[in-house]
Amino acid sequence: MPQTPLGLNALNTAGYLSPQRLDAENALQVANGGISSALNLTAGANLVKASAGRICRLVINVAGTAGRLSVYDAATTGAVAASNLVWTAVDTTSLGSVIELQWPCQNGIVVTVPTTGVVSVSYT
Repeated sequence: MPQTPLGLNALNTAGYLSPQRLDAENALQVANGGISSALNLTAGANLVKASAGRICRLVINVAGTAGRLSVYDAATTGAVAASNLVWTAVDTTSLGSVIELQWPCQNGIVVTVPTTGVVSVSYT
């Protein structure tokens, strides 16, 4: 008889049972994309998630013309600061670019989009 709790198992693509990976909030961890999305974020600071999570991918739907595309570990748009910057790029990130981050955020997720830019985000 096992002395520790049994992990949750699921069938993998080969038909074998394999353990599922859960984070501290018991959400399923996925390495190839998020389980939630924020679509068509426009210019300025956009609150994606107000609690701990993982920023997975950014997709550039419309390239920006001025400013920077940035991701912050913050629970509100007002908390955005250089001290909680996760990632940033110049405003000329190409249309159709997919940026893979897979970065854990302790406080929340805020994405700032450059002027005239439109971005979609996957996260958990």
